[in-house]
Amino acid sequence: MYESSALSRRWVVLMRKLLRTCLALMIAALVVGVPSVATAADDPVYGCETEQAAVGADGDYSPPLPCELHVLVKQPICDNDVPKLRYEVEAIGSPNTTVTLTWINPSGADYVQAGLPLSGTVLWPGAVEQNGVGVDWPGWRQLADGTWVEGDEWDWVRPSVQVNFAVNPEATITVAYPPSSPQCLTSPPGTSVLVDEPEPPVLSATGSNALPIALVGGGLVAAGAIAVAATRRNRRHTEV
Repeated sequence: MYESSALSRRWVVLMRKLLRTCLALMIAALVVGVPSVATAADDPVYGCETEQAAVGADGDYSPPLPCELHVLVKQPICDNDVPKLRYEVEAIGSPNTTVTLTWINPSGADYVQAGLPLSGTVLWPGAVEQNGVGVDWPGWRQLADGTWVEGDEWDWVRPSVQVNFAVNPEATITVAYPPSSPQCLTSPPGTSVLVDEPEPPVLSATGSNALPIALVGGGLVAAGAIAVAATRRNRRHTEV
């Protein structure tokens, strides 16, 4: 009777251990299976794996991969009287190979340029070129007599405008409309030519200004000369 009771207790203990082992295996399978489901395709916008984390076989947790966008080039240029924007972006943590530029209109509909390569050159919104030469410019409209006057539906893209670069991740920057020069016009011919005014030269903060030193040195020399002259005058009066 005693042996039968001891055998029953052993059987109960064994069953408990077996149930605990099965439960632990089920929990581990669920935990390890989560990352395999969270792929880039689950992101409804652009596909950057911002929330993906890795759990190894030993249960170690790895943080999500970085998801960053760096705008390396944002250079407004003038090309054959055509205003353009030269750009280059670097996407970290995203498999996407194209970028969408959104020119942000603060008071109306934005202007979108989608499916662009990660580096390239695009027309400034409102600019028109024919045979590679500019024939219309944002912020200007041509009257029936051929006269150009300021004001059109693209006024908001100058003198500066915000541009959003979206690869997922994304970044928004401000770019300035390229100024006209005698060599390249970004405004209609015959209108005022805008040229960047050269900034006055500024001495480096770690450099030196020679003028104060020269003034101090000149003062010391003059004071020395006066002292020498006074000493000689006193000597002459003493000798007399």
